Amino acid sequence: MSYAIQFAQTGEADVLQKVNVELEDPGADQIRIRHSAIGLNFVDVYHRQGIYPLPLPAVPGVEGAGVVEAVGEYVTNVKVGDRVAYAGVVGAYAETRLLPAWRAVKLPDSLDFDLAGSTLLRGLTAFMLLHKVYPVSAGMVILVHAAAGGLGTILVRWAKSLGAEVIGTVSSLEKAQLARQAGADHVIVGRDVDLAVEVEKLTGGQGVHLAIDGIGGATLAKTIASVRPFGMTANIGQVAGAPPAVPLSALRSNAFSRPSVMAFTANEAAYRPAVMAVLEKMEAGVLDTPSRTYELTDAVAGHRDLEAGMITGAAVFRS
Repeated sequence: MSYAIQFAQTGEADVLQKVNVELEDPGADQIRIRHSAIGLNFVDVYHRQGIYPLPLPAVPGVEGAGVVEAVGEYVTNVKVGDRVAYAGVVGAYAETRLLPAWRAVKLPDSLDFDLAGSTLLRGLTAFMLLHKVYPVSAGMVILVHAAAGGLGTILVRWAKSLGAEVIGTVSSLEKAQLARQAGADHVIVGRDVDLAVEVEKLTGGQGVHLAIDGIGGATLAKTIASVRPFGMTANIGQVAGAPPAVPLSALRSNAFSRPSVMAFTANEAAYRPAVMAVLEKMEAGVLDTPSRTYELTDAVAGHRDLEAGMITGAAVFRS
């Protein structure tokens, strides 16, 4: 017998409930992993709220790390006892789970479970945005919202490693300091500022090459207005709610993308090289060990803290 955290209906954090589940044997091309670390991500909140619907009852969570406990027929890439991490497939809030074997990637001895299990998805998101959606190179200027958050700090560090200039936005002076520590060249504080005007001042009237917006709501139109012609706005979330309709004329000759890291990681051919790139960045110190740790049975508290903006950096559940 094992346990998982599931929700039988969508709603607030307290719909998450602990349930006992049978220990399953892996089928062909599957493994069973016993989790040591499970990531806490905003996509988990979107699943719980029904913004990104799942068949109910559902077990949230899209990344984790642990030890391979059993392997099914035809599995050759990992064996029992291997330390592995994975991302991009729902069902991680559990002591053990079945997983397509191709998702599991062996961890170098230098990387611990907490780091790999809580930041792999964010690392893959950064890789997707900075290398696939709009390839960033030295001399470019990018805008990162929530630059003190779990994804924001990774984006700042990764973009700086590519030679970009980074403008970060944060909601408080305390978070501004964290964004600067991550390497942001400029930090804009407050959600009510005239973002386009501030960006114009910092870029000599040009605007940014790439703006990454996980805020949504009324912020999205401000973000689009901060991008130079032939630049890109990438919308990856809606923490502030669904954005109002934006007319095409507002793009002003720049492009708009709404990329999905879940769709990106569903491509087996693209997945492994992207994961290897992220693991290299982990070993280089671009991705930090999580700043918050919860027991998996405290998933309700983790979700509440994440939604309240109380978590800077990554957070991890331990089962």
